[in-house]
Amino acid sequence: MSRRVTEQQQEPELIERLVGINRVAKVIKGGRRFGFAALMVVGDGRGRVGFGIGKAREVPEAVKKATEKARRRMVRVPLREGRTLHHDIHGRDGAGRVFLRAAPSGTGIIAGGPLRAIFEALGVHDVVAKSLGSNNSISMVNATFDALEKMESPRQVASRRGKKVSDIVASREGTESKGNEEAA
Repeated sequence: MSRRVTEQQQEPELIERLVGINRVAKVIKGGRRFGFAALMVVGDGRGRVGFGIGKAREVPEAVKKATEKARRRMVRVPLREGRTLHHDIHGRDGAGRVFLRAAPSGTGIIAGGPLRAIFEALGVHDVVAKSLGSNNSISMVNATFDALEKMESPRQVASRRGKKVSDIVASREGTESKGNEEAA
Protein backbone atom coordinates (compact mmCIF):
# COMPACT_ATOMS: atom_id res chain seq x y z
CA MET A 1 0.00 0.00 0.00
CA SER A 2 2.73 2.48 0.94
CA ARG A 3 4.56 1.80 -2.34
CA ARG A 4 1.48 2.72 -4.37
CA VAL A 5 1.02 5.97 -2.41
CA THR A 6 4.64 7.03 -2.97
CA GLU A 7 4.37 6.29 -6.72
CA GLN A 8 1.30 8.52 -6.97
CA GLN A 9 3.02 11.31 -5.04
CA GLN A 10 6.06 11.24 -7.35
CA GLU A 11 3.95 11.20 -10.52
CA PRO A 12 2.91 14.78 -11.41
CA GLU A 13 -0.74 15.47 -12.14
CA LEU A 14 -1.36 14.29 -15.70
CA ILE A 15 -3.75 15.75 -18.25
CA GLU A 16 -5.85 13.01 -19.84
CA ARG A 17 -7.79 13.57 -23.07
CA LEU A 18 -10.11 11.05 -24.71
CA VAL A 19 -9.58 11.51 -28.46
CA GLY A 20 -12.05 8.96 -29.75
CA ILE A 21 -13.93 5.73 -29.27
CA ASN A 22 -14.55 3.26 -32.09
CA ARG A 23 -17.25 0.62 -31.87
CA VAL A 24 -16.61 -2.58 -33.79
CA ALA A 25 -19.01 -5.49 -34.27
CA LYS A 26 -18.19 -9.15 -34.68
CA VAL A 27 -20.98 -11.19 -36.21
CA ILE A 28 -21.48 -14.49 -34.41
CA LYS A 29 -24.14 -17.20 -34.46
CA GLY A 30 -26.44 -15.45 -31.99
CA GLY A 31 -26.11 -11.96 -33.50
CA ARG A 32 -23.47 -9.30 -33.04
CA ARG A 33 -20.81 -8.97 -30.37
CA PHE A 34 -19.67 -5.39 -29.84
CA GLY A 35 -16.23 -4.24 -28.78
CA PHE A 36 -14.75 -0.81 -28.24
CA ALA A 37 -11.38 0.78 -29.02
CA ALA A 38 -10.43 3.96 -27.14
CA LEU A 39 -7.69 6.42 -28.12
CA MET A 40 -6.27 8.42 -25.19
CA VAL A 41 -3.65 11.17 -24.97
CA VAL A 42 -1.88 11.80 -21.65
CA GLY A 43 0.55 14.62 -20.86
CA ASP A 44 2.00 16.57 -17.96
CA GLY A 45 1.57 20.03 -19.52
CA ARG A 46 5.33 20.63 -19.34
CA GLY A 47 6.77 18.85 -22.38
CA ARG A 48 5.90 15.17 -21.86
CA VAL A 49 3.10 13.46 -23.76
CA GLY A 50 2.05 9.95 -24.76
CA PHE A 51 -0.84 8.15 -26.44
CA GLY A 52 -2.38 4.73 -26.16
CA ILE A 53 -5.05 2.59 -27.77
CA GLY A 54 -7.05 0.22 -25.58
CA LYS A 55 -9.52 -2.40 -26.76
CA ALA A 56 -12.17 -4.09 -24.63
CA ARG A 57 -15.80 -5.24 -24.55
CA GLU A 58 -16.82 -2.23 -22.42
CA VAL A 59 -15.95 1.46 -22.89
CA PRO A 60 -14.56 2.16 -19.37
CA GLU A 61 -12.23 -0.84 -19.57
CA ALA A 62 -10.99 0.28 -23.02
CA VAL A 63 -10.34 3.81 -21.70
CA LYS A 64 -8.46 2.41 -18.69
CA LYS A 65 -6.25 0.22 -20.90
CA ALA A 66 -5.55 3.12 -23.29
CA THR A 67 -4.62 5.42 -20.40
CA GLU A 68 -2.16 2.88 -18.98
CA LYS A 69 -0.51 2.43 -22.40
CA ALA A 70 -0.29 6.21 -22.85
CA ARG A 71 1.41 6.64 -19.45
CA ARG A 72 4.00 3.98 -20.33
CA ARG A 73 4.74 5.45 -23.78
CA MET A 74 5.31 9.10 -22.85
CA VAL A 75 7.98 11.02 -24.77
CA ARG A 76 9.74 14.28 -23.90
CA VAL A 77 9.41 17.08 -26.46
CA PRO A 78 11.69 20.14 -26.25
CA LEU A 79 9.68 23.38 -26.21
CA ARG A 80 10.80 26.94 -26.95
CA GLU A 81 10.11 29.21 -23.96
CA GLY A 82 7.80 26.48 -22.66
CA ARG A 83 5.02 27.61 -25.00
CA THR A 84 5.74 26.62 -28.61
CA LEU A 85 7.80 24.34 -30.85
CA HIS A 86 11.42 25.07 -31.76
CA HIS A 87 10.94 24.71 -35.51
CA ASP A 88 8.47 23.72 -38.23
CA ILE A 89 8.24 19.99 -38.89
CA HIS A 90 6.38 17.37 -40.91
CA GLY A 91 5.13 14.05 -39.59
CA ARG A 92 3.81 11.05 -41.45
CA ASP A 93 1.99 7.79 -40.76
CA GLY A 94 0.68 5.86 -43.74
CA ALA A 95 -1.65 8.19 -45.64
CA GLY A 96 -1.87 10.61 -42.70
CA ARG A 97 0.43 13.62 -42.77
CA VAL A 98 0.67 16.58 -40.42
CA PHE A 99 2.52 19.88 -40.65
CA LEU A 100 3.38 21.62 -37.36
CA ARG A 101 4.54 25.25 -37.21
CA ALA A 102 5.97 27.27 -34.36
CA ALA A 103 3.89 30.39 -33.72
CA PRO A 104 4.45 33.76 -32.04
CA SER A 105 3.10 34.42 -28.57
CA GLY A 106 -0.66 34.98 -28.42
CA THR A 107 -1.49 32.82 -31.45
CA GLY A 108 -3.08 30.00 -29.45
CA ILE A 109 -3.55 26.42 -30.57
CA ILE A 110 -4.75 26.43 -34.16
CA ALA A 111 -5.34 22.74 -34.70
CA GLY A 112 -8.32 20.47 -34.94
CA GLY A 113 -9.47 17.26 -33.31
CA PRO A 114 -6.76 14.90 -32.11
CA LEU A 115 -3.96 17.43 -32.72
CA ARG A 116 -5.54 19.92 -30.31
CA ALA A 117 -5.78 17.26 -27.59
CA ILE A 118 -2.09 16.41 -28.02
CA PHE A 119 -0.94 20.04 -27.79
CA GLU A 120 -3.13 20.74 -24.74
CA ALA A 121 -1.71 17.70 -22.94
CA LEU A 122 1.84 18.63 -24.03
CA GLY A 123 1.56 22.17 -22.66
CA VAL A 124 2.03 24.01 -25.97
CA HIS A 125 0.20 27.35 -26.02
CA ASP A 126 1.08 28.70 -29.49
CA VAL A 127 1.15 26.41 -32.52
CA VAL A 128 -0.36 26.11 -35.98
CA ALA A 129 -1.00 22.57 -37.20
CA LYS A 130 -2.46 21.24 -40.42
CA SER A 131 -3.57 17.68 -41.03
CA LEU A 132 -3.29 16.45 -44.61
CA GLY A 133 -4.35 13.17 -46.18
CA SER A 134 -6.14 10.71 -43.92
CA ASN A 135 -8.51 12.12 -41.32
CA ASN A 136 -8.44 8.91 -39.27
CA SER A 137 -7.79 9.84 -35.62
CA ILE A 138 -5.23 7.09 -35.06
CA SER A 139 -3.26 8.01 -38.20
CA MET A 140 -3.29 11.70 -37.25
CA VAL A 141 -2.03 10.96 -33.73
CA ASN A 142 0.70 8.62 -35.04
CA ALA A 143 1.81 11.24 -37.59
CA THR A 144 1.89 13.95 -34.92
CA PHE A 145 4.02 11.80 -32.62
CA ASP A 146 6.31 11.01 -35.57
CA ALA A 147 6.85 14.76 -35.96
CA LEU A 148 7.24 15.44 -32.22
CA GLU A 149 9.83 12.68 -31.83
CA LYS A 150 11.91 14.32 -34.59
CA MET A 151 11.78 17.72 -32.82
CA GLU A 152 15.22 18.98 -31.77
CA SER A 153 16.20 21.83 -29.48
CA PRO A 154 19.04 24.21 -30.39
CA ARG A 155 21.14 22.52 -27.67
CA GLN A 156 20.74 19.10 -29.35
CA VAL A 157 21.58 20.54 -32.78
CA ALA A 158 24.64 22.37 -31.40
CA SER A 159 26.01 19.27 -29.68
CA ARG A 160 25.49 17.18 -32.83
CA ARG A 161 27.27 19.75 -35.04
CA GLY A 162 29.97 20.65 -32.52
CA LYS A 163 28.91 24.31 -32.37
CA LYS A 164 27.74 26.70 -29.68
CA VAL A 165 24.03 27.12 -28.94
CA SER A 166 24.35 30.86 -29.58
CA ASP A 167 25.53 30.17 -33.16
CA ILE A 168 22.48 28.00 -33.85
CA VAL A 169 20.00 30.46 -32.30
CA ALA A 170 21.64 33.44 -34.04
CA SER A 171 21.33 31.76 -37.44
CA ARG A 172 17.66 30.94 -36.72
CA GLU A 173 16.90 34.54 -35.75
CA GLY A 174 18.81 35.78 -38.82
CA THR A 175 16.62 33.73 -41.16
CA GLU A 176 13.42 34.88 -39.39
CA SER A 177 14.34 38.58 -39.75
CA LYS A 178 15.38 38.03 -43.40
CA GLY A 179 11.96 36.49 -44.10
CA ASN A 180 10.22 39.48 -42.49
CA GLU A 181 12.24 41.96 -44.59
CA GLU A 182 11.34 40.15 -47.82
CA ALA A 183 7.63 40.19 -46.86
CA ALA A 184 7.67 43.97 -46.35
